[in-house]
Order: sequence, then structure tokens, then C-alpha cells
Amino acid sequence: MTDLHAESATECHVAELCGLFGVSKQAYYQYDEDAALAKAAKEAFALQYAKGIREVDPGIGGVKLWTMYSREFACDKPICRDRFCRILHEHGLKLRLKIRKPRTTDSTHGLPTYPNLIKDFIPTAPNQLWVSDITYIVIMDDEYRYHFCYLSLILDAYTEEIVGWSVGPTLDTTYPLEALRMALRRIEGKKINLIHHSDRGCQYVSREYVNLLKDYGIRISMTETGDPKDNAQAERINNTMKNELLKDKVFRSIQDVIAAVAVAVDFYNNRRPHMSIGMKAPAEMVESTGDRDMRWHSYRLEVIKSRDNLDIPENCLPLPACQGSPSGLRPPVNP
Repeated sequence: MTDLHAESATECHVAELCGLFGVSKQAYYQYDEDAALAKAAKEAFALQYAKGIREVDPGIGGVKLWTMYSREFACDKPICRDRFCRILHEHGLKLRLKIRKPRTTDSTHGLPTYPNLIKDFIPTAPNQLWVSDITYIVIMDDEYRYHFCYLSLILDAYTEEIVGWSVGPTLDTTYPLEALRMALRRIEGKKINLIHHSDRGCQYVSREYVNLLKDYGIRISMTETGDPKDNAQAERINNTMKNELLKDKVFRSIQDVIAAVAVAVDFYNNRRPHMSIGMKAPAEMVESTGDRDMRWHSYRLEVIKSRDNLDIPENCLPLPACQGSPSGLRPPVNP
């Protein structure tokens, strides 16, 4: 009777149903109240059971808790798993899901790599240096299962603008290539002197990726070690994307990720101020040249500029002041 009323409440009124089944309205509402009390009692019991197990095993997961509960009280019609997990969530008893970090760089491929061309290079205009990298994004299948998709990004090192991006379900070269093609559309017909810098991952040393860069006359630069500092700008944009622009977002499909990244990239490029470029948005820098108005101190930049200002031969190396001449310079090896 209650099920019938729930399915067609507008067509079947309580009074009509009571007459049909030969019961009073008072009996119907009494039954409904009893059912609600029984449901609340079951949920309260399940909550107390979970708290009791957690006192013994604080780190036990929700699914294991429900399995224990359903086995021990199988004869008493235990509540379902989803309802049990909802109770844990409502009372702050859910454990934080530990996400394993996938490896996005495979440099054990044995393919030819390229030297690092940007150790002492400082771009002074757009399209002089692009840095690229791949990071992972979590997609939740349900409360306890997840898988990954992978975001490929290309950043202009001078403007801080994301010039190319792509999201893919795997680490195949297809998706970094999509990001590269997006970036290349921006320089069609332009005269450029451009370096593309990346790690030594198999995607970036693949024949397709390397040949596309060479077709555009772009010089190829790669890290020489696994040190993230060798590709620091790319690491920073990965962190900004995941821990700021996409922070606390829960994705259920790759389509959700693609839509969110598109919004994030548009906001980052066109509206978000950046300390490395005088608190401007990256899109405001596309016509700029010269030194950037950096609002933070770069020791790397300072060292490179001081070295350039010395304007001395490479075989004249600086020494500590107490170990050399007053100028602090070692005399040339081959005078």
C-alpha cells in the first residue's frame, strides 16, 4: 500500500487506498511512522557499529566496515552498502582515499635525446622558448575506485601563456602531439627563433614529435637528469593547474576534465595575474619584449645576468675574492 501511494501519490489518495485495502487512515500513518523509526534505528546502530570498529582499527576502509557489518548481522536485514557509506560520509567517518601517483615520464626508451639548450637562456620575447610537460588528473569511478587521464601542456616561457594543451586517456604520443599542433597554429606564417624544452620522456623523443618540431625549424632541448628543476616552469604550471585552477574538483569522466581544463586555460591566459610578468595576465604580454617585470627574486636570473655582464672569455672563471687578484678573476689558461 505504501509503495502504491509512493508511485502515484497524485492519483491514489490515502483515503481511497485505505478504503480499498480495508484499513483505517490512523493505521496507515502509524505504520509509516513505525517504518521511519525502524529505519532510523538501523542507521543509528550501523553508525555505532562503525565507530566501535574504528576504535580498534582506525584506518579500516568503508567497504571493509560494511562487509563486516553485513556478515555479522545478515539475519537482521542489514542496510545496503551505499546507505552505509552515506552514513559514514555524513558523520565525517570516511577515510581520505589514497591516490597512487602514476609515472608520466619514461626515459628508459633508448631513443636519441637532445642536449639542454636553456641552462643559461633567458627569453626576451614571445615564441623564443616553449616548455612542455605531462601531468595526471584523477577521475573517480565511484567512492572507492578511480583511474587517470593525462594533461599535456605547452607554456610560453616569456609570456607565461599556455599555448597548447590536450587531455588523453593514456600516455600515448597522440595527445602531446595534439597540444603541440595547437601551439604551432599560433606561429603559422611567423618568423621565429624558437626552442622547445621538455623532459626526456618517450613522447618527446618519438619520431612523430621530433619531426614535427624540425618541420617548423624549432630547436629541441631536453633535461639531462630527472631533476624537476631542469624543467621548473613546466612543473610550476602543472602545480598551478592541479592545485589552484582545478583544486577540489571531482571528475567522473574524461569529458568533465576536458571541459574544466578549457575553462581553466581561458581564465589563466586572459584574466589571472602573474607575478613573473608584473601582475599582468599572460595574454597582455603577447606584444611585449625585453626584461619582464618580475615581482619575485630569481637567483638563477641574477647569476646568468651577472655572468653576461662580465663579458669575459669562457676560460676566465670567477674565483672567491680571497683566492685571486682584486678583480676576483683567474688569468686566461691560454694567454
